[in-house]
Amino acid sequence: MGKVVLVTGANSGIGLALCERLLSHDAQLQLCLGCRNMQRAEAAKHALLVSHPKAQVSIIQLDVSSVHSVLRAAQEIRHRYNRLDYLYLNAGIMPNPHVDYKAFYKGLFSGRAIHMFSTGEGLLTQKDTLTSDGLQKVFATNLFGHFLLVRELEPLLCRPGCSSQVIWTSSSNAQRSAFCLDDIQHKGGVEPYSSSKYASDLLSLALNRRYNSQGVYSSVICPGLVMTNLTYGILPSFLWTLIMPLMWLLRMFTNTFTLMPYNGAEALFWLFMQKPETLDPLAKYHSLTSGLGNNYTQPRKVSTDNYVILTLCLQKISPDLLNSSSQGDISLLFDEPYLICKYEGYFYAQIKLES
Repeated sequence: MGKVVLVTGANSGIGLALCERLLSHDAQLQLCLGCRNMQRAEAAKHALLVSHPKAQVSIIQLDVSSVHSVLRAAQEIRHRYNRLDYLYLNAGIMPNPHVDYKAFYKGLFSGRAIHMFSTGEGLLTQKDTLTSDGLQKVFATNLFGHFLLVRELEPLLCRPGCSSQVIWTSSSNAQRSAFCLDDIQHKGGVEPYSSSKYASDLLSLALNRRYNSQGVYSSVICPGLVMTNLTYGILPSFLWTLIMPLMWLLRMFTNTFTLMPYNGAEALFWLFMQKPETLDPLAKYHSLTSGLGNNYTQPRKVSTDNYVILTLCLQKISPDLLNSSSQGDISLLFDEPYLICKYEGYFYAQIKLES
């Protein structure tokens, strides 16, 4: 039986490019596309089957910003499969991004220009909204929904004598400065994307502590600067087209400008080829593209000031206990050195600081 792979956010961009690469490598895969929009999911499935007519491709409706959608999808996945070899947590959002042009012009003539433009550090702000569950949408989509999915799929991931991989699509924009222990959802800040991605880096470390003994290994990757729907939300597509020659030129000086989704999926695909037990749990794997267009993967240590370890625990949530119309709230109780977040009595998170 072929390996079973679930990819969230698989209908476009890096997710779709990854699916194409996986099927080109192993036509026996059982590939499941987890997508919010079923029409786009069907289009992605059709495109994959055109190039791989004999492939086993299925779709499932999955909106990781919605607790109910995650629970329903997880239940359906448990019904369809008796194992899950790879779980790619790729879906993510950066809502209403705005460029700080003052910082842009200041950084343009500084020694950190390339770093700033390749990571977006200090350049981008976003305005977040609430989900129907009462959670900050970026937190729910980029972090909480995926964590809930991992916990709900434990029976398929944790199998005696077998190993499985959980792989997060993070970002070079994952900055410690944007992450606050007092505000894990980033309610009071303007960089929720950066905060959520930094938290996912830490969560991956915690998952390894929790699950390695059960054969589950978690990794994070950075796709580099890629032209996707997310980046097109920062600037209009015609502006990206105008500056693309400059981007290609800059790639001679920085290998993080992967630019194309195929290139950005390099680290995701590379991890598929590795034995998970040999991977460094403290590394973030970067997709890189040389000035000559050659793709490769490079591990870099995850930045964890004072080795901040995010240890999340989640009680099983029964669908009939949650009302999608209710405005659930997160109550934050800070008791040094632990932060406990309760989600309607079912969700709690513990952040432990280890010096």
